[in-house]
Amino acid sequence: MSVASGSPGWSVASPLWLAAAAVLAYATAAAAPARAAATAQADAAQPARWPLVALTIGWALHLVVLLLDIGGWGTATPGARFGFAPVLSITVWLVLAVYAVEHRLAPLPALRRVLAMVGAAAVALAWLFPGEPRPVVNVLAPLHFALGVASYGLFGAAVLHAALLGNAERRIRLPGSAGPATGMPLLQLERLTFRFVEAGFAVLTATLLIGALSSVHWVWDHKTVFSLLAWIVFAALLAGRWLRGWRGRRAAGWLYAGAALLLLAYVGSRFVLEVLLGRAA
Repeated sequence: MSVASGSPGWSVASPLWLAAAAVLAYATAAAAPARAAATAQADAAQPARWPLVALTIGWALHLVVLLLDIGGWGTATPGARFGFAPVLSITVWLVLAVYAVEHRLAPLPALRRVLAMVGAAAVALAWLFPGEPRPVVNVLAPLHFALGVASYGLFGAAVLHAALLGNAERRIRLPGSAGPATGMPLLQLERLTFRFVEAGFAVLTATLLIGALSSVHWVWDHKTVFSLLAWIVFAALLAGRWLRGWRGRRAAGWLYAGAALLLLAYVGSRFVLEVLLGRAA
C-alpha cells in the first residue's frame, strides 16, 4: 500500500493538523528534560510540571487520532482499519496510560522522555500507514481485536517494567553508583512486572480462544503460529516463575522473546502484507 493512497491528509479521518498537534505535544514533552531540570533546581519545592502537561495533551490528542484512524471515519469504504501501524499506535497509547497512572507514585522524567518520543513516532507511523478499511464479518471480531490489542498493551507495559528493573540492577553493580532510579523498591517493581505478564497472558488466552471460535476454518498462517508460540513462551515463563522462582535476566529473556513473537504475530505479518507486499489483506 502506498502512502499516497492511504494517507488521510487534511480529510476528516485523522487530519494532518490533528496528528501534527499530537506529535508536537509529544516532542515538547520529549525535549523538556534539560530545561525542566534547570527549573526544578531553581525551585525544588515546585518542579516544572509543563513537560507532564505536554505529555498529557499529546496522549489525549493521540486518542482522538486513534479513534479517527481505527474507525475509518471520512473514508469512502465502511469498516474499521486494523493495519499494523494503528495497532502499534494503540499499544504505545496503552503503555503511556500505564505510565500516567504510575507517575503519581513514582515520577520518572527520563522514562517520560523516551515514551514521548515513542508516542510521537507511533502517531506519525499510523498517519503514514493507516491501513485499509475492512468490514466486520463476525460478531466476535471486535471483541477479538479489542482483547488482542489489550494483550499487546499489557505485555508492552511488562517489557517496559522489565527494562527498568534490568537497568536498575545494572546500576546497583556499578562502583560508586547512587543506586537505582526507579522511583519504587526493586521487589515491588519485579512484582508489578509479573502482574502485567499474568494479566497479559490471561487476555492473550481469551483472545486465542475467541479467535478460534470466530473462525470458520482454522488457518495455520503466520499470525496464528506466532501467537501460539508467544503463548507457549509466556506460559513457560509463568511456570518457571511459579515453580522455579525465575527472576532477573532469565525471566527477562523469556519475556522479551515472547513479546517479540507476539509483535511478529500481527504487527509483523501486517507490516509485510501492507508495506512490503502492498496487499490490504
